[in-house]
Amino acid sequence: MKIKAKIMDEAAMARALVRVAHEITEHNRGAKDIVLVGIIRRGVPIAQRIADNIEKIEGVRVPVGSLDITFYRDDLSKVNVQPVLHGSDLPEVDGKQVILVDDVIFTGRTVRAAMEGVFRRGRPATVQLAVLIDRGLRELPFKPDYVGKNIPTSRAEVVSVKVEEIDGENSVSILSSEE
Repeated sequence: MKIKAKIMDEAAMARALVRVAHEITEHNRGAKDIVLVGIIRRGVPIAQRIADNIEKIEGVRVPVGSLDITFYRDDLSKVNVQPVLHGSDLPEVDGKQVILVDDVIFTGRTVRAAMEGVFRRGRPATVQLAVLIDRGLRELPFKPDYVGKNIPTSRAEVVSVKVEEIDGENSVSILSSEE
């Protein structure tokens, strides 16, 4: 696949995540009882960055956890691959404002799996969703509460989010196999 368009560079990603942190604190009237849960892989460093921004805004460090959704996926039986497991590390979620964090929302299946994973660990007061990129084309009825950027795409395109912690750079691009 080739890069069709570079959508965000490091500075644009940083600005979007500062804005998302402000929206989260405004909506929740501060940082009290907020727990950020990054969906493994790229959701985790994005959640850490949002937590850093909330700390700068509110002066409070909110807990950040990670969630491996592998066993909660509804498509494992349809693909003939052995899942790679990563350990989940969730803080207490009972009675908390849990904010799931992911890099991209597409069909909504990852969100469904993440919600199942959270509810297996406890009963949050609310579950909210923050994503860096909303690319549309949902198959399930999930709408993020906080979005860094909306990028309308076709099913033939791929949104590639890169984060320094995993990929050695910060960027968002649209990839396409079409010439």
